Amino acid sequence: MKKLRVLVVLHPDQAPPESAEGYTEQEALAWKTGYDVLSTLRAAGHEVKVLGVQDELKPIRAEIESWKADIVFNLLEEFHGVTTYDQNVASYLELLRIPYTGCNPRGLMLARGKDLSKKLLSYHRIPVPAFAVFPKQRKVRRPRRLGLPLIVKSQSEDASLGISQASVVDTDEKLAERVTFIHERVGTAAIAEQYIEGRELYVGVLGNDRLRVLPVWELEFGNLAPGSNRIATARVKFDVKYQERRGILQGPADDLAPELRARIKRITKRISRTLELDGYSRIDFRLSADGIPYFIEANPNPEIAKLEVFAEAAQQDGLAYPDMLHRILTLGLQRAHSAG
Repeated sequence: MKKLRVLVVLHPDQAPPESAEGYTEQEALAWKTGYDVLSTLRAAGHEVKVLGVQDELKPIRAEIESWKADIVFNLLEEFHGVTTYDQNVASYLELLRIPYTGCNPRGLMLARGKDLSKKLLSYHRIPVPAFAVFPKQRKVRRPRRLGLPLIVKSQSEDASLGISQASVVDTDEKLAERVTFIHERVGTAAIAEQYIEGRELYVGVLGNDRLRVLPVWELEFGNLAPGSNRIATARVKFDVKYQERRGILQGPADDLAPELRARIKRITKRISRTLELDGYSRIDFRLSADGIPYFIEANPNPEIAKLEVFAEAAQQDGLAYPDMLHRILTLGLQRAHSAG
């Protein structure tokens, strides 16, 4: 790949230090993706600059024009503190006619709304848990078609925000309490969906028109406390000491039957195309005891730090970390070229 001027756009709190030495794994959680991307691209000979973006678009345009960037490496996960506004930043980059990495605005919109994505996929006969949305300032009434137990989440936030053991509810009283918690603490509408007892599977996808499905990855819950639900809470995902204490690991889902593995990969491609995802994304499933892979959510622009699910699955698929980042850059450039 020719040497590029790459402008890495991210939240100011995720801007990495010059060196990772002296930081604990927990301390590095916020900026490890930015650090890995920057250091790897610089080592490959690219000219890389970081821009922290929080609530102003003008600095993006100013930096692109003054520095003459070839492409924006988009690591933004929110704008103005709102997760769903990331699609507007991608739209702005398109209006500026600058190539950028990651998912297009329409794919971001379709994937971020958990209810919308589930409705679309259900129409296409992809297994989806039954669900209901509970808007703010509305009385919580469980539809008769929706049986207990349920898991209650934010309708639009990701990264397990607001998810804990209390998120799984088995009475209408607990449902009302948890929906109120999401409304008041997270600040969004709540979605309650059928709780699927089973395995947590993640499948990465690279590509625009031609999709490369990465090996199926699994979140191993280890030895959770007795009575705990095996769900990806914020603690399970982000508390390093808790992960070590409970033996929580992520790795290849090695014991899937070949036909089931092939089915999951086919469904992953259908999901990606239905939701119009491109660049790179991750699809999350719950595999039930009877072998049905239920779609849980789509994650456009997932974490791509070296030791995260996406990069590790790419590594197992023969794509070393520098090659993976170059592929992501190439996909951004190709999309811009095809758009004219």
